[in-house]
Amino acid sequence: MKRLFSIMGFLALFGVAAATYFSLRPDAAPQSNFVMLDGSQKTTQSWNGNVTLVNFWATSCTTCVAEMPMLVSTYNKYQAKGYRTVAVAMEYDPPAYVLNFVKTRQLPFEVALDNTGQVARDWGNITITPTTFLLNRRGEIVKQYVGAPNEKELHTLIEKLLAES
Repeated sequence: MKRLFSIMGFLALFGVAAATYFSLRPDAAPQSNFVMLDGSQKTTQSWNGNVTLVNFWATSCTTCVAEMPMLVSTYNKYQAKGYRTVAVAMEYDPPAYVLNFVKTRQLPFEVALDNTGQVARDWGNITITPTTFLLNRRGEIVKQYVGAPNEKELHTLIEKLLAES
């Protein structure tokens, strides 16, 4: 009887450990097709090998506009180390407004137009902006932010992901 309880205890502990491991594993980012502002097309896989921030935003979103300088400085700080930023303009954002915003703010990173809303649907039916995902080099989502990310926390996580091989 004592042996049976020991085995049951071991199995329970193993089950908890396995559940914890699998719940902490990052999910693969959705495989989406992005239409870039310059008309080129990219896929989620285009950024594999880089730590990538995917930011859903709109020119009419005051929080999005307010966070852009931080996204630019973050990109400038880490891009030489294998970090990428992809800003995905929402379906309702007129392309002319997006282009004007990118030019006047001199955004240095890639910008995609989600003209059909398919990319937002692929990534979990995104309706709130800004919504941001941070991907590791394997293209797995390690963090999702709804609203502007905390810059210090974001930088700490980026540095950790860039240090991983």
